[in-house]
Amino acid sequence: MTDLRNVSAIDAKEPREKLEQALFQMRKIIVGQEEMLQRVVIALLTGGHILIEGVPGLAKTLTIKTLAEVLGGVFHRIQFTPDLVPSDIVGTRIYRQATGEFDIELGPVFCNFLLADEINRAPAKVQSALLEVMQEKQVTIGKETFKLKEPFLVMATENPIESEGTYPLPEAQVDRFMMKILVDYPEFGEETMVVERSLSDAAEVEQVITAEELVDYQSRVEGVYVDRLVMEYAVGLTAATRTPAGFGMEKFSSHIAYGASPRGSINLIHGGRAMALMRGRTYVLPTDVRDLAKDVLRHRISLTYEAIADGITADTIIEHVITAVPLPNLQFGTEEPA
Repeated sequence: MTDLRNVSAIDAKEPREKLEQALFQMRKIIVGQEEMLQRVVIALLTGGHILIEGVPGLAKTLTIKTLAEVLGGVFHRIQFTPDLVPSDIVGTRIYRQATGEFDIELGPVFCNFLLADEINRAPAKVQSALLEVMQEKQVTIGKETFKLKEPFLVMATENPIESEGTYPLPEAQVDRFMMKILVDYPEFGEETMVVERSLSDAAEVEQVITAEELVDYQSRVEGVYVDRLVMEYAVGLTAATRTPAGFGMEKFSSHIAYGASPRGSINLIHGGRAMALMRGRTYVLPTDVRDLAKDVLRHRISLTYEAIADGITADTIIEHVITAVPLPNLQFGTEEPA
């Protein structure tokens, strides 16, 4: 058997302490929303991007702005509107009459932390331009290619209330987001604290991690050990959303039009690595993967009209998937070779 305590030489203690300090600083400004804060950091450690769905006023903008202050990065916000064009976000060439030459004007995507507010209010061409930036982490304007800053995180938001004048993201584009997070209203006590804090000046946050340190932590995440059984568990969770009958969930066969793509399995493992590092380990446990299942898989499941009529959501299906796919039994210790 594998000795999971000694499979990696990377140091997990120092990143865990620094990341906890970063979360502590963010909690000075953000009340509650613990899951959202943690998931944002996980996406940052893995080079992924997140899609957040929630009604206005739930601190989505404040979260990404505070993250930029804590990590010392550059923050930009783009308000997506129906009249937006791709050049508004990536940049364009401007003709200078005085010199008779073209100059390059870089767009707001050239930052470390980008908030794409209400991304579904812009036409598909604009959405595609942003998603290409997220995937390639570069922009080509004319004949020149410009690399984005490192680290780079996009947090896109959607408003679930208003659908008039929106352009829903196609499934293929949504699939490129590492996670989709559903943000709900705060608890009674949390909202009371929000009101109390609004009566005085906002607390000051300190920069506790530099951009260089964050890039180093990203490389350490890549060194976190993943056992094959954990990989098979992640693939099992994803496969169960495609063929539920094969996992004893026949009743959901008519509710799923399309299951999660292989990006689901990939992001479960990459996210599990970051979760393990945040928890002070150099190896991934199945529980790290399980805890991220809803956020990684919910936007990768296409439901049928029958599911909508029956009140079945993607989260409902994932809850049953987690129950149906058993956790692998990883035992600690070493085994002497025969």
